Amino acid sequence: MPDSTTLLLFLAAALVLALSPGPGMLYVAARSMAAGRRAGVLSSLGTGVGGLAHVLAGALGVSALVLASAELFTLLKLAGALYLLWLGWRTFRNAGEEQELVLGRAGRPFREGVLVEALNPKTAAFFLAFLPQFVSAEAGSVLVQFAVLGTLCVVLNTGVDLLVALLAERLRQGLLDWPGMLRRLRQGSGAALAALGLGVLLFRRPA
Repeated sequence: MPDSTTLLLFLAAALVLALSPGPGMLYVAARSMAAGRRAGVLSSLGTGVGGLAHVLAGALGVSALVLASAELFTLLKLAGALYLLWLGWRTFRNAGEEQELVLGRAGRPFREGVLVEALNPKTAAFFLAFLPQFVSAEAGSVLVQFAVLGTLCVVLNTGVDLLVALLAERLRQGLLDWPGMLRRLRQGSGAALAALGLGVLLFRRPA
């Protein structure tokens, strides 16, 4: 395992990155404002599981293989982008409905969060670029170090996303007496999800 100094530097850097607004945070906020706290919390936990899938794939070398292959990278990118675009369209279309009922069936927000994160090539690229800076062959198994540091990173991100979900729900609750404004907020959430999809679609394979 990394020494205490390296570990503290990693935690500080990971915390700064977790607190920085990014696609995952925007996704969770959009789900919370569109469908309520339960959907936001489950989405946060889902993206956390999706992030752990990327950590495992990175530790085993799968992510490096996908990023090195133009065909596999394009397939993953298209799947992730189209899924986000579909979620955005559905959220926008159902903006006038009570979305706790629309999105709250049998853990659907959790499954959607897993898929959104697992199909995001940006996450794979991030872990492969960030974690090796804190991994040393002299500190033991590289696979174990990558897995442990990646898991810590996911835990920090998920904790911040859960906080974002709760804050977004408070904003949403303040608009419950304004149905028109709430509907526009939900439409904006759908547009934000679609924008995330376009961002994934435009993401280029790292050289």
